[in-house]
Amino acid sequence: MKYDAVIFDLFGTLINNYTLQEYQGILKQMASVLLVPSEDFIKLWYDTFNERTTGILPNPEANIDYVCQKLGVPIEENQRSQAAQIRFNLTVRSMTPVTGAIEVLSYLKSEGYKTGLITDCSFEVTAIWQNTLFAPLVDVAVFSCLVGLKKPDPRIYQLATEGLKVEPQKCLYIGDGSSRELTGAARVGMYPVLIHNPEEDSADIHRVDAEVEKWQGPVISTLKEVLTLVR
Repeated sequence: MKYDAVIFDLFGTLINNYTLQEYQGILKQMASVLLVPSEDFIKLWYDTFNERTTGILPNPEANIDYVCQKLGVPIEENQRSQAAQIRFNLTVRSMTPVTGAIEVLSYLKSEGYKTGLITDCSFEVTAIWQNTLFAPLVDVAVFSCLVGLKKPDPRIYQLATEGLKVEPQKCLYIGDGSSRELTGAARVGMYPVLIHNPEEDSADIHRVDAEVEKWQGPVISTLKEVLTLVR
C-alpha cells in the first residue's frame, strides 16, 4: 500500500466548519444569558481560543467564568449553566458527518488502512465523541484539549503516529488548512492534502490561523477523492 494510515482533521474535513454568522449568533445568545455586552464577550471568547483548545480552560463553564471575570461581571450558577448548554448544543449539532465521511472511513478500515484524527478542539467534542458515528471508525483520536498541544506543534502529530504505530512518511493527512495544520503535517514527514469545498463561502467560515490561500500542495474538493489518493 502507498500509505499505512490516513489521518484526518475534524472541523472543515469530517464535519462542516461553523459559519461566522452561526458562531457569532451562538456567542451573542450566551452573552444575552450572562447579561454582558455581546461585542466584548465575543472578542474575549475569540481571544481564549488557545486556552480553550489546550485545556487550560478545561470546559465551557471555566471559559465563561474567565471571560466574565475579565469583564468584571458577576454571574449566577444558572446563567453559567444555561450559557454552557448553548455552547454544548452547538457542538452536538455540528458533529454531523459531511457527505462521504462515513463511507470513506469505512472503506479505509475494510482495506486495512489505519485511521487517525487530530483536532484542535475544546472539551465539548471529547464529551460526545464516543457517541458519534466516527468513533468506531477512527483507530486513534488526538484531541488538543486533552493533550495540551495544538497544531502545528510537531508533537501532536507524533502522538497520532505513535498511537497508530506507523511512520509519518507512510501517513496521508487530510485537512482544511486551519491552524497551519498542513504545514505542520509536512514538517513531520506526512503527505498533507488540503480539502477545499469550492461551494463554501470562505468569507463566512470560522477558521483560525488558516493557510488555505497560501497552500501550494495538493488539493481535493471531496472526501471521496481520498480513495483515489490511497490507491
